[in-house]
Amino acid sequence: MCSVAQRCTEVPNRHSLFWKLAILLVGFCLLMIGLSWTWGRHMETQNAFLSDQAKGTLQGYASEAEQAWARGGQAGIDAWLAAVRDKESGWVGVIGPDLQSLSSTPLNEVENRRLTFLRGIDWPVSPRSIGMPWMRLPFTEQPHLGTLVMELPQRLAPGQYRVLWRVVTNGIIPGLFTLLLCVGLYRMLIVPLIQLREQANAWRADQLSARVASSTTSRQDELGELGRAFDDMAERLQGTVALQQQLLRDLSHELRTPLSRLRVACDSEADAQHLRERLGREIDCMQRLVEDTLQLAWLDTERAPLSKEPIQVQALWDMLAEDACYESGWPAAQLHCALEASCWVQGNLNSLAQALENILRNAIRHSPAGSVIRLDGRRQGDHWLIWLQDQGGGVAQSELERIFAPFTRLDGSRPGDGGFGLGLSIARNAIVRQGGRLWAQNTGQGLRLNMQLPAV
Repeated sequence: MCSVAQRCTEVPNRHSLFWKLAILLVGFCLLMIGLSWTWGRHMETQNAFLSDQAKGTLQGYASEAEQAWARGGQAGIDAWLAAVRDKESGWVGVIGPDLQSLSSTPLNEVENRRLTFLRGIDWPVSPRSIGMPWMRLPFTEQPHLGTLVMELPQRLAPGQYRVLWRVVTNGIIPGLFTLLLCVGLYRMLIVPLIQLREQANAWRADQLSARVASSTTSRQDELGELGRAFDDMAERLQGTVALQQQLLRDLSHELRTPLSRLRVACDSEADAQHLRERLGREIDCMQRLVEDTLQLAWLDTERAPLSKEPIQVQALWDMLAEDACYESGWPAAQLHCALEASCWVQGNLNSLAQALENILRNAIRHSPAGSVIRLDGRRQGDHWLIWLQDQGGGVAQSELERIFAPFTRLDGSRPGDGGFGLGLSIARNAIVRQGGRLWAQNTGQGLRLNMQLPAV
């Protein structure tokens, strides 16, 4: 069996929580990188160009300048420039095809140099440029007659909402995606842990019937395995508690009869010798009852693995049959073994001997005098199917499973004389702990108890 350290170094299987977390985190990182690359560049590009409203305003100025030139020539341009300079604080000029001013004010040296760095209205405007750029806007109807040159007004500059878009792009949107990541991690990791905590709290409140939600137990990852382990543990705990409660109830009920007989014997006027014999029988009965009950409880709650060894069933039967003949007075010829000497099973010798002894005693108890009890079996793959056949009256079909329940007596015998109904329960528990099975069937000539045990 692998140690904990070895299990920690194993490669996770394809349903492991490791791959789910890896896919989620890698997908989130790729999404954030893609968002930063595409949406960020898109917003930067959008903030570098003039808006349609700004373009319309500038083209309107160019159209007004063309109309002023057409109506009044140089004087019209001077009047129009005076009106525009009252509205806009930046430099405004109108130049002709020869790059000379169409107004009465000629261009100075600085302005002439700036004419070599004019921008069209469809060009990007760098937010990192020093000062506002000068825009070139040809006349609308006759562009060859002149061009409006205008320093871009601050109010028309792109990127008015650059800070807002940066906050949205670099803050709000990543925050929302991070929130979605946290929600995914919460549903993937925290919700199952909350359900496991609720079940643990239910156990603490003695609600042993509580189970983990199917949404967790149906998962194929480690949390699903943990949820199923919790449910299995709850079922075993509930079954153990129920069995212990049932055993206590049955034991208290079974003890009432020998205790009542003890009381009657103590109150009787029988001679001392007869009274001692009666008390001895009743005490022996109570002792066997308590020992069998404690053994059944131990077999049901003990989970430590049994040491196993090869066992020859024929040799084990010879030893048990000799003891049974001595106790019951049956001749050895009535306990017949047809099992082959090659029948070797893998099991615990003490537990298997106890189980087979209980089954044999049960068969003797319910078989008529002079009948034959037969042990036989055959190999079935990796197992041996062994059965013990008696010649008793059998059991009703509806009772075949109930005879393995503790304190079940179908013959109506009084407690102690006909057994306490614990032998078959102890036998089944012992065989199951060795990896085998025990069940009953009617053959028409009596009851057959079948045992399936691992072969050597």
